[in-house]
Amino acid sequence: MISLTRRSLLASASAALVIPALPRVARAATMPVLFVGPATAQIAPDGNNLTDVWAYGSESSAGTIPGPEIRVRAGERVQRRLSNGLPQPTAVHWHGIRIDNAMDGAAGLTQDPVQPGDTFDYDFIAPDPGTYWYHSHDRSWEQVARGLAGPLIVEEAEPWTGQDGAATREMTVMLTDWRLEASGAIEEASFGDIRDWAHGGRLGNVVTVNGRSDAELEVNAGERLRLRLINAATARIMPLRIEEHDATLIALDGHPVAPRATGQIVLAPAQRADIVIDCTGKPGSKAALMVDAGRNQWVQVAALAYSDTAPVPAIEGPVRPLPMTMDHALDLKNAQREEILMEGGAMGSMRGARLNGVESDFRQLVAAKRAWAFNGIAGDMENPAFRAPRGRTVHVTLRNDTSWPHGIHLHGHHFEILTRNGQPDAYRDRRDTVFVAPEEVVEIAFNADNPGKWLLHCHMLGHQVAGMRTWFEVG
Repeated sequence: MISLTRRSLLASASAALVIPALPRVARAATMPVLFVGPATAQIAPDGNNLTDVWAYGSESSAGTIPGPEIRVRAGERVQRRLSNGLPQPTAVHWHGIRIDNAMDGAAGLTQDPVQPGDTFDYDFIAPDPGTYWYHSHDRSWEQVARGLAGPLIVEEAEPWTGQDGAATREMTVMLTDWRLEASGAIEEASFGDIRDWAHGGRLGNVVTVNGRSDAELEVNAGERLRLRLINAATARIMPLRIEEHDATLIALDGHPVAPRATGQIVLAPAQRADIVIDCTGKPGSKAALMVDAGRNQWVQVAALAYSDTAPVPAIEGPVRPLPMTMDHALDLKNAQREEILMEGGAMGSMRGARLNGVESDFRQLVAAKRAWAFNGIAGDMENPAFRAPRGRTVHVTLRNDTSWPHGIHLHGHHFEILTRNGQPDAYRDRRDTVFVAPEEVVEIAFNADNPGKWLLHCHMLGHQVAGMRTWFEVG
């Protein structure tokens, strides 16, 4: 294996106001370019070979890992012209943002894939503050694994940072994993491997933080720091902790929560968490950011690196809550009830499912690279799982009848977690992606207030392409 350190090797204003009034042609002429194409990055530690990746960049700068951070305030417009320099079609999904259906980027459902050499204009308002991200949504099981992901940060309309009890500074921390060969190249032979897809997904052997497997996050003693954590891996669930630091959770998947102490954060693929830490270390010291690589094998993947400067005055008292901005009024008494039954995978009991309109046994499904099903259908997209009138509360029971965990993501909406295995959820957090353990039943509910056709799928991206996907329509 490549010479990797233990920390990297894992066991497995006014101008904007007039923009909407301008003709679309005039707006497009000044739209910033989000170029996607081949690039190189130092994924393995310094001294090892560069890795050929696919990356987001701009018209004037090369692609980076992760892609360039896009940062706006709530209520502001995001405009990017995707320019495809890949040898494959692609599309961009703006994960977690409640936007117009036509801008969602779900290739094959909300837009046609952008062919090599072509462009597509994304133009939408980011309504809600929070930590989001953008990534490929065409052949995402391969394209995200090659590097196509970046952070999308929507700041509060009125700044939270710097207020009494709030953080003094913030930092985006984007995690992902890579499956590398000894040469440092991405291991490509396993792309599309049904054996990975039928198990836990295509797990990598190197974790990076902000594109580095030896990342050091510079902090100052005494400051109160907001960390925006993003799991951009295609399959790896990441339990996280920071040694010798207490953390306060303030948001999940972009949605504020009442501040609560947390010693460990567990992020399924696509999930995000905002935490606040008081930097109590000494100048010049370091503290490890740890990931559980599996079976309680904790590995350092980055470090908080304290500067040598004198400590700044510490902030006393509890962490200030984030402002609650989303209206999630739910009418549970008159809710439309739906169920998503997850079946299949290795060590599962599924005997067969419907594929291309035909009942197929498990051997036939595997031959077609389908190993999972929702409600007895192995990824067919001809009909929706359900339809709901606009404004209706929808209550969905997610029933995981498999031997593997799944991260279920709803496009275009946030939902409230009601129960787990029949027991009321302790916090009733609102999310866009929920972790569902093997044999677990999770009940969620959301207000179907965003019209259009929306994907519902597992964000273990190999599971998605191998059958664990469907869609719903809001009228």
